This record gives sequence, C-alpha cells and structure tokens, in this order.
Amino acid sequence: MGNGTRKAGNREKLGNLMLIMAAMIWGTAFVAQRQGMETIEPITFAAARMVLSAAVVGLVALLTSRGSKLLPADRARRRRASIAGGIGCGVFLALGSVTQQMGLVTTTAGKAGFITAMYMLFVPVVNFILFRKKTTWVVWLAVLIGLTGMFLLCVNEDFRLERGDAMVFACALLFTGHILCCDHFAPLGDPIVISAIQCLTAALICGAGAFALEEPTWAKVASAAVPIAYCGVMSGGVGFTLQIVAQRFTDPTVASLLMSLESVFAALAGALLIGERMRPRELVGCVVMFAAILLVQLPVGRRGKGDAEI
Repeated sequence: MGNGTRKAGNREKLGNLMLIMAAMIWGTAFVAQRQGMETIEPITFAAARMVLSAAVVGLVALLTSRGSKLLPADRARRRRASIAGGIGCGVFLALGSVTQQMGLVTTTAGKAGFITAMYMLFVPVVNFILFRKKTTWVVWLAVLIGLTGMFLLCVNEDFRLERGDAMVFACALLFTGHILCCDHFAPLGDPIVISAIQCLTAALICGAGAFALEEPTWAKVASAAVPIAYCGVMSGGVGFTLQIVAQRFTDPTVASLLMSLESVFAALAGALLIGERMRPRELVGCVVMFAAILLVQLPVGRRGKGDAEI
C-alpha cells in the first residue's frame, strides 16, 4: 500500500514537471510566433505549424507503437480511444486557438491573456458539474492566487469589456474542454498517437480556416520557415505530447494551473530574448504565479488524482 502510494506520488511529480516543461516551451515559442506574424497571417501560421507537428509526432508514434504486447481486444479499445481522443482534443485545440486569434483583433493582448487563463477556474467547475469530480481547498486557493497573479501579469490597462472579449471567453471554455478531453482519453489511449491525431485534426481545421479567411501561399510559409519549424517541432510536437502524457498522472485542475505558467515564461522570454521590459506589476504577477505553483505542490489536504474531496 505504501509503495503504491509512493509510486503514484512519484508519477504525479513527474507529470507536474512535464507540464512545467510544456509551459516553458509554449512560453518561449511566443517569441517565435511574434516573429512569424511579421510575414504570415495567424491562422495560416497555425495551420503550417500543426502540419509539421502532426508529421513529427506521427513519425514518433509509428516508431514507438510497434511490438505492442496487448491482447487484440485491448489493442482495439486502445486504438479507438486514441482516435476519439485525438479528434476531440484536436477540435478543441483548433477552435480555441482560432477564437483567441479572432478575439485579439478587437481586444488587448493583456486582457486576452487573462481571460484565456480563466480556464484555471473553469476546469474544476466544469469537471464538477459534468463529472462530479471535486477539488481540494488547497487547489482552489492556488487557483485563486494564480488568477490574481495572471491579472497582475497580463492586465495593465483599464479592464473594460470589448467585443473581442466574448471570443476570448469562448476560447477559455474551449481550452477547458481540451484539458478535460486530455484528462479523459490520455489514460485510455496511446498519448503519442493521441497527440499526432490531435495535431492533424487541428491542422485540417486551421487549414480550412486559413483558406476561407486568409490568403495562404508557399512564399509566405517559406518566409516564416524558422518560426514555423520551432513552433511545429517544439511547441506543437514536444509541448502537446508532454501535456497528454502528463495528464495521465496529474489532476486536470492542477494541470490547468501549471500550464498557465506559459504566460509567465512568455513574459520572461520576451525580456531575455528580445529586450522587452517588464514593469514592477508584471514582476509581482510572476512571483504570485510561482507562489501558486508551489502551493499546489504541497501535500496538505490533497490526495491522488480523481479522489480528492472538499
């Protein structure tokens, strides 16, 4: 019993570390995304990077899925879960990304970042309403502290609602669906296959959106080849795969809080790599966010994934 609890705790710590690594990759990718946006439209950029992500992760899935020792019936169930999970996660990911980008047209980046981070709050609420899964008071406290830190980090102007805020709000709900979809399917299917199908699904949806709303050309894609390569391989390929693997062991509410560090790493990367200056308020926001992450690691009042109560 003790060994089982210890192993579960070690797996959870490993999952949390993977999510922090994913957030770091996504945050640093913001620098590449900004550079890519100088020569290519946003949805076209998203489609191109997702195509590359699907190719890279798909190749890894082919190499690692050989020689499975599962029984045929179990292998069939695992394949069905992988396909369903990949398509479901891909739909949420693509629509969340597109609605966020559309919302940015008529709202500020700061407000968009904060409203998107509301998935930290939506995940435990939706998880309880739909699946009756409860969250401990420690995690709730960490979520509220995390939202405070995100507000300090992202919102530097008067917080007035604009038309685009509704689109970003929809984006937060869609990313909530993405996190919960990963939480459901990751233990049932092959995480790498789910990631590959997710990226392919997102590429198809973003590609359709690009041809409908923008004017994609090979010349534009070539002009942003380096940012697309970095975001495709690292942000899409490595980052999303780490997320799905990690969510096999980590509570979805904790996962949402850890992944929200993306904004902190984005701000730090902007300051270190391209000389963006951080205001004292933003530095305080980073410190508060890290405090929330440290709090959620404490064992006080916490149990394993799926059996916490409040």
